[in-house]
Amino acid sequence: MMSAQDTPRGPPPLPSALQERASQLFGDLRRQRREIITPEGVPVTVEIADYGERLVAFSIDFAIWTLLTLLVYLPIFLVIGRIGGSLIAISIALFIGFVVRNLYFIYFELAWQGSTPGKRVIGLRVIDRRGGPLLPSAVIARNLTREVEMFIPLGVLLEGGRSVGGAVDWSQLSTAVWLLFFAALPAINRDRMRGGDLIAGTMVIALPRRALSSDLVERAMQFTFTPQQLQAYGAFELQVLEELLRRPPSAETARVLDEVCDKICNKIGWTAPLPRQEVTAFLRDFYTAERAFLEREQLFGKAKADKYAQPAAPP
Repeated sequence: MMSAQDTPRGPPPLPSALQERASQLFGDLRRQRREIITPEGVPVTVEIADYGERLVAFSIDFAIWTLLTLLVYLPIFLVIGRIGGSLIAISIALFIGFVVRNLYFIYFELAWQGSTPGKRVIGLRVIDRRGGPLLPSAVIARNLTREVEMFIPLGVLLEGGRSVGGAVDWSQLSTAVWLLFFAALPAINRDRMRGGDLIAGTMVIALPRRALSSDLVERAMQFTFTPQQLQAYGAFELQVLEELLRRPPSAETARVLDEVCDKICNKIGWTAPLPRQEVTAFLRDFYTAERAFLEREQLFGKAKADKYAQPAAPP
């Protein structure tokens, strides 16, 4: 049916207070939208994260992993400083800085389905541009590329090459141009992608700011579903199903709902006959049951972001 592209692993169906404040901060932004066709053929509209949002999210992550790095540095410098090995200490510090910052981003984007603490606060997520699951290879590639985009050039500039006889230091100048180009790249391409996104086939999107609406569930249910059937999907698929149910009635809407209903039935193993005139009622009942299931699981710390996440255990 639908693909995992819109919700980080572990967030509740309702936005947190911190995300609400972030929503207010960036609420006036007019984000660009893109339509992604999922592997199942369902079009999903996503909002491209704004450059400012990404900068704020990175600043939060930068502060966190800098603190983590300093906590690791202190005992090393204390031990090595006592034996007078300053060069050794600097080499170890540089290596640890490389490991910490890359493990930080890679770990959280893998564990939280494309989000880091900074992205989660602002409400952003990394997704696959082709609509599939976010693969570990893509996460690793986009984060290691950051070394070439940012940290290696910064290291060269901070090293501070000096010009001879007032001549221009072309190596320093070219390094500065390189750094500025990659820093500006997300602001000058239509999908706000940095170099790592271009290489890894990813993009950063803004998550929906509103909660799952309750008006769709205020009705008597005709169909019932087992916990095993409700484990097939997650919060993102529920958001997409809500969008489909809110489409104005038309022949195209009816066709899409029929296709989605067939995919859901195949996914959950629904074998009972389902007349076409009951498709909308079936989907509304599935939405109601799926929402109640996911909210109940969230209370027990078993949130499921999307269908690619590990299914929660039956209650």
